[in-house]
Amino acid sequence: MRILVIEDEPKAADYLQKGLSENGYIVDKSLNGIDGLHLVSQHNYDLVILDVNLPGLDGWDVLKLIRDRSNTRVIMLTARGRLSDKVKGLDLGADDFLVKPFEFPELLARIRTLLRRRENIAIASILKVADLEIDSVGHRAFRGSKRIDLTSKEFSLLHLLMQHTKEVLSRTQIISLVWDMNFDCNTNVVEVSIRRLRAKVDEPFERKLIHTIRGVGYVLEDRE
Repeated sequence: MRILVIEDEPKAADYLQKGLSENGYIVDKSLNGIDGLHLVSQHNYDLVILDVNLPGLDGWDVLKLIRDRSNTRVIMLTARGRLSDKVKGLDLGADDFLVKPFEFPELLARIRTLLRRRENIAIASILKVADLEIDSVGHRAFRGSKRIDLTSKEFSLLHLLMQHTKEVLSRTQIISLVWDMNFDCNTNVVEVSIRRLRAKVDEPFERKLIHTIRGVGYVLEDRE
């Protein structure tokens, strides 16, 4: 799950990014609304955590512009708990409100609730290519009747490739979507992870599904 935090207070933004990352989310952050909107236009976020009191372009304006281009879930953070603010935010398309200061476990609970709600209306949780099948909710993978044991990152990588079947994904795209937008692009983590994934998903089987497009990237497809 990928989350964007738009919060102008650096310490608060760092705190949220660190805490959410430690709970298994991929987290990007922005210290202002303009940069935050740019990130929304570049990436598919499962959730945006948006502070109301931003300099320049405030949270209300950012929310309006997010809703013009995306249906991603939005939790608004505000120092005021007035009913009028909540009504305004909900009318503009916010999914939830959290009043500062708040306890971090409450934020995690709100996030889980919103993401579960999204999963209920999302595309089917079962993805299948040839005899390869994954259950994105149960985090299970199979080739035919054989269960494949994957680490969390291996599963995320396979899920990404299967979501984009027949699309060639570059190293940069994979790093951005599976790891973090600020991850060191000079690392060989993608090559290593693809090699490990192939060892589990392809090598024990006759039909190979993960292919390298030299100089471009990787693609998962059934080439009969």
